[in-house]
Amino acid sequence: MPYKEKEIEKIYWSIGEVSEMLDLSFAQIRLWEKEFDVFNLKKNKKGDRYFTKKDIENLRVIKYLLKEKKYTIKGAREKMKSGGDKADNQYQAVAALKKIRQFLVELKEQL
Repeated sequence: MPYKEKEIEKIYWSIGEVSEMLDLSFAQIRLWEKEFDVFNLKKNKKGDRYFTKKDIENLRVIKYLLKEKKYTIKGAREKMKSGGDKADNQYQAVAALKKIRQFLVELKEQL
């Protein structure tokens, strides 16, 4: 029986990785970290921030609310507090629909 190596899954991402992943500046991430109390960041002795999957998902939802839905920071903060799960579900639905649309456009181009 061959030995199967476990897939290594990251637990923490640096602010640089998150910035690149979400196409956000460091300043935006730091500002949102201060404005929204949904983050549970880990910091090392130097003060470097490390983000978990949940933190990254929260950033995606905040980006969706601010950039696409055009909420103010105050409005997005209230939305996250009152209906954070709704906002997350809405973001995931929109993301899934965008992937489907992209797939259909590519399929159309191949025909």
